[in-house]
This record gives sequence, C-alpha cells and structure tokens, in this order.
Amino acid sequence: MVLTVIYLVAAITLIVGLRMASNPVTANTGNQIAGIGMAVAIIGTVFLYKGADGNSLENKAWIFGALTIGTILGLLAGKKVKMTSMPELVSFFNGMGGGSAALISLMEFNQLLKGVDLKEMFQLQDPEMIASPAEALVTGSAGSDSGSLLVIFMGLILGALTFSGSLVACLKLMGKFKDIAFRGQHLFNLALLAGCLGLAAYIIGNWQTPNIDITTLFYVCFGMALLYGVFFVLPIGGADMPVVISLLMSLSGIAAASGGFLYDNKFILTGGVLVGAAGIWLTILMCKAMNRSLTNVLVGSFGAGISQSVEAGDKGTHKEISLSDTAVVMNYAKKVLIVPGYGLAVAQAQHICHELEKLLESRGVEVKYAIHPVAGRMPGHMNVLLAESDVSYDKLLEMEQANEEFPTTDVVLVLGANDVVNPAAKTDPGSPIYGMPVLEVEQAKSVIVNKRSMKPGYAGIENALFYQPKTSMLFGDAKKVLQDLSAEIKAL
Repeated sequence: MVLTVIYLVAAITLIVGLRMASNPVTANTGNQIAGIGMAVAIIGTVFLYKGADGNSLENKAWIFGALTIGTILGLLAGKKVKMTSMPELVSFFNGMGGGSAALISLMEFNQLLKGVDLKEMFQLQDPEMIASPAEALVTGSAGSDSGSLLVIFMGLILGALTFSGSLVACLKLMGKFKDIAFRGQHLFNLALLAGCLGLAAYIIGNWQTPNIDITTLFYVCFGMALLYGVFFVLPIGGADMPVVISLLMSLSGIAAASGGFLYDNKFILTGGVLVGAAGIWLTILMCKAMNRSLTNVLVGSFGAGISQSVEAGDKGTHKEISLSDTAVVMNYAKKVLIVPGYGLAVAQAQHICHELEKLLESRGVEVKYAIHPVAGRMPGHMNVLLAESDVSYDKLLEMEQANEEFPTTDVVLVLGANDVVNPAAKTDPGSPIYGMPVLEVEQAKSVIVNKRSMKPGYAGIENALFYQPKTSMLFGDAKKVLQDLSAEIKAL
C-alpha cells in the first residue's frame, strides 16, 4: 500500500515536471521536481517492493553500487556538457533508455524459458479469467505466456532500435558519422523491419513448438532490430535531425512502458507513456513546422547528402559590412529582431548576446528574438540556449509572431542561422526545403547576417538571402563579433 502511494506521488511529479518543462522559465524547476519523484520511486522500490513469494529485493549492495555509478556519471555529464553538445547528450540518454528496456526484455524472455510462472509473478487471483493476450495487456498484466511475449517483443524491438539509432544520431551530431544512403535503402529498411516483426510474430505463435530453436530466433530478432536502428538513422541528416531526436525519445518512452506492463508497475508505465506521448506530440509539431509529413521526413531523408552550389552569376554577389557601420545601424534603429542559430551556440555567445540586447535597450531600441521551431540541432535548442543567459521569455517570438513583426523591423541580426531564414523555401520549387515555413527576415528594412564563412548550413543548401540587396554579411566568430559590436556601440 505504501509503495503504491509512493508510485502515485512519483507519477504526479513526472506530470508536473513535464508540464513545467514547456516553459523555459520553469523548466529547470520542473526537471528537479521530476528528478526527486524518480529518486523517491527508486528508493521505495528497493526497500519496500516484495515479490509474489513475499521476499524483498536481494543484492542491495549491487543495486546501490550501480545507482551510485550512474548518478556520478550523470552529474559529470550534466555539469561538463556544452550547450552545443546538448543534442548529442539527449540522443545518448534516449539510447540508454531504449537499451535498458531491451535488457529487461532479454532477461524476462530467459526467465520465461526457464519455466518461471508469470501468472504467479503478477499475483493474479484467477489467471484463467484472462481470455487472450490482448485482454492481458488491457488489464495491465501478463496473464498468458503469449501476452507476456508480446510485451517482451515490444520492449525488445523498440528498445533495441532506439538504442542503436540514438547512438548513430549522437555520432552524426558529433561529426563522427556522415549521412550514408544507397540505392534501394528504404526498401531494404522496410524489408528488415518487416522481417523483424514477422519473426517476432512467428516466435509468439510457435514458442512452445518442439524442434524449434526459439532462443536463437529470439536473438536473431534482437540483432535485426539493432541493425534496423542503424540503417533507419544513417540516411537522415540536415534539418531533419530535430525530428529524429524527438521520435527516438518517443520510442524510448514506449519501450520503457513495456517494462511497466511486464512488472505491473504503474509508475514505470506512467513515465513511459508520458515520454512516449510527449515525444510523439513534439515530433508532430516539428513536422508541422517544416510543413512535411512524418513519412516524408523518414522516407524523403531531407538534408541527407544534399549539396548545392549557387553561382555568383545566378544570385549576384554578397556584400560585407564593417563592425562600425553595424554599430551605427543598430544604435539608431527603433526595432531590432535577433535570429539565433547554431552558430551562436557553437561560439557560446548567448551571454554576450543578452548583454548586447540590454545595451541596445538602454539606447531606446526595442529588441526581441525570432525563434524557429527547428533552429539548432534539437527541439527547443534556441529556447534553452537563451534561457541559460536569462533572456526574458516574453522577448522570444515564435515563428508566426516574428513573421508579423518583420515588416516593421529596422534591423534583423541573424546569428549563425541558415536554413530557417532561407527564402528558397517559399520561392524555389526545386529547392529541397520548398514548402517549409521559414522566418521571413527579408521583409525587414535591413538584414545583417553573422557567419564564419559563406559555406552552406547544416542541410547543405545555399541561401539566396545572403545575396539579396538588403542583406549585409558580417563575418567572424559570433562571440567576438558581438563583443566588438557592443564596444563600438558604447563608443558612439
């Protein structure tokens, strides 16, 4: 009874924490609340859980040893990770969640083969009342061996492909892997997935049939799921990476929920469902922001291997602007919109950007930020980046709001953004990003773009904005440029 109450309280903290995470102002507190709830649930399980035989958990020394190691590694990772590396860390954590779910399925499958009576494990009063595996799932128990296997395979396949896919995504974000595609890859992926699911269905239907090596088939299915995760993520790159990260997060949650089914643990089930639902919703929002379906993202592989070049004769030549001229233009502007991008994160310039914002406001300039939903390398990357430097949440404009304000804006300062401000999304039917909603910065009176060079952005697509008459290029590292720009403005 006490453990049930603990699980209920912990589940509530997860819900509250997830709700608070939707606002940059309360996100940190929400994380802490959810973390406390998780810690209470873990401690309660270790000391209060009793199995069907009435025995408590054994090997507490091993359990707390693993918890200690994991806690230390987690703290070190959280403290030392740079904001630019946050997407890689999120992908890695997604993979660890999926890997844990897969390990649970591996263990429970072996227990099932050893003849463990799962009906007794789940403490069913009358196992015969469960008519089918589907009904077993609805009632939250594994009242039949087939029902148990169905849940085991759900955790195994989703967990395995999330594990391998997330690690590949992490390595790609770190620049260790390149986008790899080959002719017929999508058909190969579909065949691999179908084979994995078909083998799982065969095992569930024939696992007690004599003369069939079920164990070997099970591990073949496991290997196929791992392989599918690798080939699933390999061709996807560029601007689709935020979508892939949120989708993998959702799959890790669903895989974890399968563990809640297996152990009849309401807390694990609730947590997994919350993560899964949040990830799916976030994936839908990301696709909506790109004006594409999820199928198109996964099959179309936008940004994978795309490389375009724009000849100067086609687009004209770009023009540069000096720091002193930029300072004059911004100092005497009435309204400035800043568009943060990955270049800002790479330079770790969010704090000096906030200082520039306060400096301009002290001169009577209205300053706001235009945030594109898929800017950066993960969902909400720019929001988290600016919240870290204490930028007021009220100054962050979503894409629709920003597009309404660009026509009345004197200066737009683009800091390291590329694809999310590319007008080709609206004007060039031949562009890979055609139809994707973008920040319409070209509507402003003047556009100043800070980049290290004229190289294309993460999606490998040239940006016609850089060659327009209203646009001036301010080359250099974002942090140094903003520091020098602030000094120039102060000298005016």
